[in-house]
Amino acid sequence: MAKEKIYEDFDFLHRRVKKVLFLFIFIFLLLALNYWKVQILDHRKYWSLSEANRLREIVIPAPRGRFFDRQGIVLADNTVAFKACLLRENNQRWKESLQDISKLLNLDLSIIQERIDKFISWPFFLPIVIKDNLSLEEIARIEARKAEFPELYIDREPRRYYPFGPITAHVTGYLQEISSEELKSGEFKKKTLGELVGKIGLERKYEDWLVGENGKKMEIVDSLGRSHGEYSRIEAKPGHDLHLTLDLDLQKKAYELLEGKEGVIIALDPKSGEVLALVSSPSFDPNKFVSRLSFKEWVELSTRVDNPFENRAIRGLYPPGSIFKLAVALGALKKAIISPQTVHFCSGEAIFYGRPFSCWHRGGHGWLNLAEAIKVSCNIYFYHVGRQLGIESIAETARALGLGLLTGIDLPGEKAGNIPDPEWKRQSRGTDWFPGETISVSIGQGPIQVTPIQIAVYTALIANRGHKIRPHLIKNTDLLSKEQNGALGAVDIGADCFETIIEGMWRSVNERGTGHLAMVEGFDVCGKTGSSQIISREKAEKTGQTIKPHSWFTGFAPRYNPQIVVTVLVEFGGLGGASAAPLAREIFAIYKNKNGL
Repeated sequence: MAKEKIYEDFDFLHRRVKKVLFLFIFIFLLLALNYWKVQILDHRKYWSLSEANRLREIVIPAPRGRFFDRQGIVLADNTVAFKACLLRENNQRWKESLQDISKLLNLDLSIIQERIDKFISWPFFLPIVIKDNLSLEEIARIEARKAEFPELYIDREPRRYYPFGPITAHVTGYLQEISSEELKSGEFKKKTLGELVGKIGLERKYEDWLVGENGKKMEIVDSLGRSHGEYSRIEAKPGHDLHLTLDLDLQKKAYELLEGKEGVIIALDPKSGEVLALVSSPSFDPNKFVSRLSFKEWVELSTRVDNPFENRAIRGLYPPGSIFKLAVALGALKKAIISPQTVHFCSGEAIFYGRPFSCWHRGGHGWLNLAEAIKVSCNIYFYHVGRQLGIESIAETARALGLGLLTGIDLPGEKAGNIPDPEWKRQSRGTDWFPGETISVSIGQGPIQVTPIQIAVYTALIANRGHKIRPHLIKNTDLLSKEQNGALGAVDIGADCFETIIEGMWRSVNERGTGHLAMVEGFDVCGKTGSSQIISREKAEKTGQTIKPHSWFTGFAPRYNPQIVVTVLVEFGGLGGASAAPLAREIFAIYKNKNGL
């Protein structure tokens, strides 16, 4: 019995051993299968990962296309800049080094943390830019302590440079880091967070043309992230250049004339629509935005009271004042409501619809025909004409001349403004149009809103005796639209109507009219002044306020075969003849002398 018991115990042990053996065989086969999968099926995947451990891919940014003025002067260029990047994969304890890194870079820790937080979701092997535009001293400090801070990495990139800074800022625009909202919008499909893109101006408008194709290089690195040579390289392809219509001499002069003022100066070729100068004041230095601004720095710049980022030339909305009288006169001439010989008497005040309306010249102008009324900018004359023409015809003519409509200039963000009529008032204000409102609109007051670029194009149309143009800033013919390359047609107003208007504009400048301070000897300047009131004269007298009106001048030269249009707006400048006309004269004079006219 004892012997049988011994054998029974051995059999039980034998069965247990077999189970353990089968378990080990199963585990071995499982491991073998896994090794086979890793080494045979997935060998390419793990080979790539192992290569990444010793190779670092570095993007080579493509140089952006440059800007040139019409004379070949560089307005936007690229220089070489160095940036400090944080490569987190090189040091697992990189967070503990941030305080020392901030001292090394002389950069506030909160700014570094702000940069890291913005890109914290990035893979560890992608560098985060924490400071750009490094000086040689900063580069030397970083290199000297490379072993202490293996996570710090210096990279090189093209840096945008605007040689004339604020002088051309509203035309060129500037570059800034793309925002997460812009990425989500899909406007920049090939961009990634951290890249610089055009924000305003031509940089924004022609982003796809200016940006090139990035290259890349692979370099061999050790465990500390130190480079041991280049493994391979694909060179970047530069972006396309932009050749602009701007004349830098005129642009500089316009900027100089507006220093210390808020306003706009535009000069353009009335035949081609080429913009020769476009200055909005105050301006800003676009070079500041090439560096990666902190949120605090951006807020400080963007909340300035004088709003230097607003391009008043295409986005500023103003009543046109007496410049609008030319549109009223053209509408009345077209409909034969008046003729060049039609006269009205100005005593300084007249009653319309039971309410007194004043002329700017309190003593009155006496009897005037149309050309003389334009010369002296008589309000009473145009009150009579506007009442006869009616608000619907006034609005129709103004829109036909391009007022209250987009000009199509190749700058992003242009505003259309507004030409009021009864339908507009019913929709926007829910009330009917009152006849007395037509009287105010007749001299460019009331709820009319236009941009300076519209006034420049409107003036070019008058100079062309009715032929339309579209303003543009680039000379690259392959980028211009068909409308900009070809004729836009003409308005349905006879050339003789324009000649009458031009006669009045010529007298305004050359026969001691309101625009006489724009006169340039031997250049036959034709122009019209305007003063758009911010508050009515009656309200000013009651409240004691002394807010000056906006000052306008717009004109062209010479009278026949015109070569240049100049439009000037000075915010709160007072009378157009006193503030805006002298600035226009300076632009006309420099153009005449430069071109030997």
